[in-house]
Amino acid sequence: SGKEQQIPYPVPMSFFFHSNSKSSSKKKDKKSSSKQTTTSSSSSSSSRSSSTTTRRGGIMSTEQQSFNPPTTAKDHHEKIKTYWDDDIWKTDGKRPLVVALDQGTSSTRVCLVTQTGRLLAWAQMEHEQIYPRQGWHEHDPIVLIQNSLACVQAVQQVLTTHTQGSGGTSSTSTSSGGTSSGGTSINAKIAAIGITNQRETTLAWNRKTGMPYYNAIVWDDARTAHIAMEIGKDGDKDCLRAATGLPLSSYFAGTKVRWLLDHVQQLRTDLQNDPDQVCFGTIDTWLVYQLTGQVPSPSVAAASPHHPPHLRCRGQFVTDVTNASRWLFLDLQTQKWDPQLVDRVCAPHKVPLTALPTVVASSRIYGKCTVPMELIHNVPIAAVLGDQQAALFGQTAFSAGQAKNTYGTGLFLMMNTGPTAIPSTHGLLTTIAYQMEGQPVQYALEGSVAHAGSTIQWLRDKLQIIDSAPDTEDLATETNEGLYFVPAFGGLFCPHWRADARACLVGLTASHHKGHVCRAALEAAAYQTVEVLQAMQADSGITLSSLKVDGGASANRLLMQFQADMLAVPVIQPVVMETTSLGAAFAAGLAVGVWESMDELASLWAVQHTFEPQLKNETRQKYMAEWKKAVSKSLGWVLEDMPKEKKKTIELRNILDVSTWTQGTALTVAIGSLLV
Repeated sequence: SGKEQQIPYPVPMSFFFHSNSKSSSKKKDKKSSSKQTTTSSSSSSSSRSSSTTTRRGGIMSTEQQSFNPPTTAKDHHEKIKTYWDDDIWKTDGKRPLVVALDQGTSSTRVCLVTQTGRLLAWAQMEHEQIYPRQGWHEHDPIVLIQNSLACVQAVQQVLTTHTQGSGGTSSTSTSSGGTSSGGTSINAKIAAIGITNQRETTLAWNRKTGMPYYNAIVWDDARTAHIAMEIGKDGDKDCLRAATGLPLSSYFAGTKVRWLLDHVQQLRTDLQNDPDQVCFGTIDTWLVYQLTGQVPSPSVAAASPHHPPHLRCRGQFVTDVTNASRWLFLDLQTQKWDPQLVDRVCAPHKVPLTALPTVVASSRIYGKCTVPMELIHNVPIAAVLGDQQAALFGQTAFSAGQAKNTYGTGLFLMMNTGPTAIPSTHGLLTTIAYQMEGQPVQYALEGSVAHAGSTIQWLRDKLQIIDSAPDTEDLATETNEGLYFVPAFGGLFCPHWRADARACLVGLTASHHKGHVCRAALEAAAYQTVEVLQAMQADSGITLSSLKVDGGASANRLLMQFQADMLAVPVIQPVVMETTSLGAAFAAGLAVGVWESMDELASLWAVQHTFEPQLKNETRQKYMAEWKKAVSKSLGWVLEDMPKEKKKTIELRNILDVSTWTQGTALTVAIGSLLV
């Protein structure tokens, strides 16, 4: 019964930010001229391609050697996708509402969640993906907060529009960007704000001005692979695992902090001269800081070139335990920053603990929002969770042994292990699931895969063989006909942890077409899930009888059926698929009393559809054997910058990996050849 639409941005972006440069007009290609789009970087396929090769706004191009802070974002005239459900408003409109701010890798979404655990309204917009060099991936942090506020304003407008004259909420926009109320205030209905975020994506900013020193380095950015190798003595990628639960990888925030210190001169200068003014944080910390901060004085803003007039400073500098557990800095047992870990990862730089956010529980009151927008002003921010932990919470997986799999930009399978941290010996991550204020930390095992939904985006934006993600289900062939797609664009994460891997299409013949490529891209997510689940069952000793799923790609019925076939267990879709937003709202509502207990939350979860396995076992085994063979072909591609000794080690590892499907005689000959 809900209505989904796209609307122009409801108020000028100059309310939030200004730009010194005029936005250039965007050309429309033939395909996009007849369709609306939510891609904020561009409307056309040609401009999408160009916008991801160089940094716009005068920050950095692939040729520049110096690294400068982000500039103000351009005014936005793109359309924001919005949703409203009249039926839910009629039944739940008089009850408290919780705002969920979900800042993800490809887009930002703001949702209104009702007391019955349903989505009343949401607004969503994509942001530009910046790829300055091969293997690098960045976001403009100013755009992230700008888009967050744009979505808040869009939800506010949708709520106002649909409730005026219905005896419900009403308000009108004012020239200052706020609202004046008519009837019941919008703000009075909002009980709390919950925040969930893309994890590990890291930035640094100045506490006095609120200005970032550099773009946010995204979680799947591979530029710090050499840093991870340097930290591990003699190639031991597990040397910090006992303390942190994590292997050494470019994936985690700590290596990104080290890179920023290595390459951003102003950051190093400020850290040496006035360390109390430097803040390092992941996106959750950045959002809370901005939403609870103050507008800097005119003199401070004037001293910072291109300072957006509404960029805030001196907000709450905090992070929750789930995000903190992804840095390589946190002791999992004490849930505190470990100075020895910080020194080990950041050497030779010295990073004081004052430059790191205070670590707190996931569900608690962080502070009240100071942004003068009717929907959120003075509303308590009452929860922060990393996106995958939020999805686990939204799936109400509150007991040890319960698990979920999220098909988003990446792919993330997480199992609640209760108050016990289980070390992994099969390439998984031991991480924190959540913590309620005043209660013990709950732990989890997680398998993280870098590319799932982003593989489909690649088909859309780079190969341009689809117009939108749902096209893959229509185009995909009935079988892959021997074609396998290993999406190791920046290496392989769990359970392989191979930074030297790169993406490949294997088994390609002249008879294959784009339908086969779409099929192979979808199947890749299912195969990787099987690998992670097998590792998780080996570590935990628990065999899952079913798998709860969520995330954008979980709406693809072809993928979900194939996933059930490859796992040989039922795959369960919940009624509310946006479990990441739901989890953030649930945790925030618990902190302020919208819900009384986790049992009450569990009662709100319901099944929408169950996919039962249909594939024969021998066919399943054949597919997995061919997938593993394809994975072996992706290994060992990035060796140029490695010392000779490390190259030989990786080459030998590649041969050993291949030995899982080759004859022992061939292995002996290959090793002999390598030694010669």
